[in-house]
Amino acid sequence: MADETAAILGSVFGGISAITGIVGAIDGAGRANEANRRAKQNAELQRIQQEGAAQVTNAYNKLVHAADQINYQRQREYEYETAIRNWNYQTEIQDFQYLQAAKQFQGSVEATQQQLIYNSVAERQAVESEQAAFNEMMNQQAFQREGMLIEQLQNEGKAAMMQAGGSRTKAIQSTIAEVGRNSAILRASLMSSGAQSERNIRDISMSRYADDIKARNAMMIEPERLPDIPKPTMAPERIFVEPMAALPGFVPGPATQSAAGPIFQGISSAAATVGQMAMQASYYGRNSGTPTPKPAPPQQSAAIKAGWANSGGAPGGNQNY
Repeated sequence: MADETAAILGSVFGGISAITGIVGAIDGAGRANEANRRAKQNAELQRIQQEGAAQVTNAYNKLVHAADQINYQRQREYEYETAIRNWNYQTEIQDFQYLQAAKQFQGSVEATQQQLIYNSVAERQAVESEQAAFNEMMNQQAFQREGMLIEQLQNEGKAAMMQAGGSRTKAIQSTIAEVGRNSAILRASLMSSGAQSERNIRDISMSRYADDIKARNAMMIEPERLPDIPKPTMAPERIFVEPMAALPGFVPGPATQSAAGPIFQGISSAAATVGQMAMQASYYGRNSGTPTPKPAPPQQSAAIKAGWANSGGAPGGNQNY
């Protein structure tokens, strides 16, 4: 009687244990589903964040690219306008310098012409002075010859009055000889003065020629206009490349748990408990003489095999969705 009671109590506790295992298995399956749901939700949030970050990066890159193009065009136009202003300024300076050089050259030409005119006038005055001096000397010699002639006549008259015969003739001849000697001296002096005057006039001409050469050499060389400064051109336009699109970062799939595993494990545990209960009942039935029906192992094995097949392996195994 005690054995039967123990058997009954064992069956009751075994049934409770089996039911508890099944309930725990169902609860484990629910927790697995909840964990899977959260994992999927987190993975989706990460995917959304990655896509949002990629969109923000692409929008920023496009904005920077557009700003670079605008800044480049502004800088390019500014540099070209600055080059044009510098070109105009340099051209004006070049024209101004040429005009100043042309004015200086014109002044140099006028100064040279005035110097040449002065040299010509100075030459003419020097020649006139030389000729006037020569003429004055000729006049003096003419007066001297005239005085000598008068003196000769006076001496001849005195000789004719004071002496007679041969003495008078000698006195007249002596007077004539002295007058001739003095005339020869005057002629020689006149010829020498004439030659010296000619030399002086040639020296005046050579001096004027040298002064003319010096004046022409001092004259400024005629300036020439410099070639035009090349006008600046616009620099080649830069080629911009569109920024490469940023792609969302890789988000790995969520690690999921098998919801059927705990159920199959609970069923297997309950089946094992029922099997133990059947074995105990059979044992007590043999000992009490009362026949006890035997459990059907093939059906239990089929249920367990079905649980293994659905769980993808041994009971309690994880399965990814």
